[in-house]
Amino acid sequence: MNEKELDSLIKLLDDPDAEIFQHVEQKLITMGPEVITRLESVWEQSFDVVLQTRIENLIHKIQFEDVLQELELWKLSGSFDLLQGLIIINKYQYPDVDEQKIINQIEAIKRDAWLDMIYSMSAVEKVRLINNILYNTHGFSGNTSNYHDPQNSYIGQVLESRRGNPILLACIYSIVAQKLDIPIYGVNLPKHFILAYTEDHTPVEDKDGILFYINAFNRGQIFGRHDVVAFLKQLNLAPNDQFVLPCSNVDIITRVLRNLTTSYSQAGNSAKTEEINRMLELLG
Repeated sequence: MNEKELDSLIKLLDDPDAEIFQHVEQKLITMGPEVITRLESVWEQSFDVVLQTRIENLIHKIQFEDVLQELELWKLSGSFDLLQGLIIINKYQYPDVDEQKIINQIEAIKRDAWLDMIYSMSAVEKVRLINNILYNTHGFSGNTSNYHDPQNSYIGQVLESRRGNPILLACIYSIVAQKLDIPIYGVNLPKHFILAYTEDHTPVEDKDGILFYINAFNRGQIFGRHDVVAFLKQLNLAPNDQFVLPCSNVDIITRVLRNLTTSYSQAGNSAKTEEINRMLELLG
């Protein structure tokens, strides 16, 4: 579509006829993110509050559809890159964020750990090294004072504030570890997401493939299987595989989204809760 046709459609956005407005809005949504710059320009030049509000809502809808498409493509392509999945979720709240900045921040943490890494280190020594880099050098910690803040679930914000919930801190921890060729993976423990240090990089099929567990929310504390079993008993749950073995990246992103629905629901934000639920439905 050329500029003239686009401008003609945008001029109809303040049409009082609801049917015409809905038709125009839907047409612009299908045109995708490339129309956003023009919409923003019209918003800046307008003094019409109704038109400005309609443009704001329209831009959000276009950006949200773009996030849904990216999330679906991530899942269909195998969901191998956990960091990319987290960046897509981050774009829901921060559509203009610089993806490369997030990637660079992760690389900086990895580089600091790599400089101190010695090939002959034991598994426990490697974990102590990552703990020192993550919690002492870079100052990450659990956000205990504002645990349910939705910002704890957006990787860009967690990397900036150095505060996060258990799952985001665990994600950063495991992404950095895997970049260093250390087999640390997420475990979908109810009520508290944790990590497992495995014997190798192949999928772990039973408990014998796990050396120990790590609590990223508690400065990388190491603990054993008996602690996990005891925690599950407190919750009246049996220690089945889905709670004690590493989970998939789709499981991790699903849990991040569920945390967000809880946060927005508690804040009374029904619109965001509904949108996050659409993302969850897409992941199945």
